[in-house]
Amino acid sequence: MSSAASINTPSFDIEAIRKDFPILAETMPGGKKLTFLDSAASAQKPQAVIDAMANVYGHEYANIHRGVYYLSQIATDHFEAARRKVQGFLGAAHDREIIFTRNATEAINLVAASWGRANLKEGDQVILSEMEHHANIVPWQLLREQTGIELVVAPIDDDGALIWEEFENCFTDRTKLVAMTHVSNALGTVTPIADIIRTAHDHGTLVLVDGSQAVPHIDVDVVALDADFYVFTGHKLYGPSGIGVLYGKEALLEAMPPYQGGGEMIATVTFEKTTYAELPHKFEAGTPNIVGAIGLGAAIDYLATIDRAAADAHEQALLAYTNEQLAGLNSVRIYGTAPQKVGLVSFAIDGAHPHDVGTILDHEGIAVRAGHHCAQPVMDRFGVPATTRASFGLHSDYDDVDTLVSGIKLVQEIFG
Repeated sequence: MSSAASINTPSFDIEAIRKDFPILAETMPGGKKLTFLDSAASAQKPQAVIDAMANVYGHEYANIHRGVYYLSQIATDHFEAARRKVQGFLGAAHDREIIFTRNATEAINLVAASWGRANLKEGDQVILSEMEHHANIVPWQLLREQTGIELVVAPIDDDGALIWEEFENCFTDRTKLVAMTHVSNALGTVTPIADIIRTAHDHGTLVLVDGSQAVPHIDVDVVALDADFYVFTGHKLYGPSGIGVLYGKEALLEAMPPYQGGGEMIATVTFEKTTYAELPHKFEAGTPNIVGAIGLGAAIDYLATIDRAAADAHEQALLAYTNEQLAGLNSVRIYGTAPQKVGLVSFAIDGAHPHDVGTILDHEGIAVRAGHHCAQPVMDRFGVPATTRASFGLHSDYDDVDTLVSGIKLVQEIFG
């Protein structure tokens, strides 16, 4: 790690943080220590989250909002406390603006199916960017098939950054929504989301933000951003899978019809007529992921113990170090070199398919993602079928990067 010393890293107790993640002590097949560099796909869980979820299952589990007995009441209290934690985490004005979903994908589908069907008609336009995850493309295509809306794609440049002038030119008097990522999952690009929202609002257009890759790295304040909808998924935020969040401005959510019908989302039901529950329950049909929500709340509590500014500085130093190391390797090409990025590097090695790269690295105990990353339009933009992606978490350190670089050199030797 000789050149790492040239990078100015502020005080950050990475060793203490690594101890919070028990899986990092695991040994992989072949006796290699785990080098986990796939946090963008799904983050590992700190012990605090594991303990909180085990405690509910072992001592405090019951269905919520329905029982008059002690366990139901305490489970309800913890579930709703988790909602308030999400509200604080996002800076939302009210906890009733926080809807629990299965993941960000379901949150986007909820907006497309509920708000979209109620408000968009044939010829109306939705602006996407060229760097969107499939979860922020396919729901709008389904809506296009159903209603005849048009999708307009704002392009990105060779660095993977939004071309601002082209984005501004996308607006017409038929533009009704901008659905845009905050951080690209395939490139790591941080979009100028505040400017995007401001520009859209100047055109009388609402904005949905996919924040799944942003919230683990960036402090988000939905009120300051003036976001109309903001979604993220819990498993990328060091919480469990199966839990996601839709934030929506209260007036918008109030006007939207339910997304799914069933228990919990009702006030009264007869065979003649059903009336719906108040927010947020109108959009939470059926028994929710009770323990998942509580686990997400525990993840937010854990993050509150971390100096996020120091964590960001550490991540940016790691990113700079990784780029420096990879730049010294012949045949390695990096995709996504925008000035504003999170700790994520997508790369290709000449002569080696990313799946082969991922397999060889796995034999060295290195977990990376290889493929199109659910962002095939990004791959098309750069003319590659896939890339290998290394993504950092709070626990990532210089040894992880050095191990990755050694693994890449091994790939080069094999495919030399």
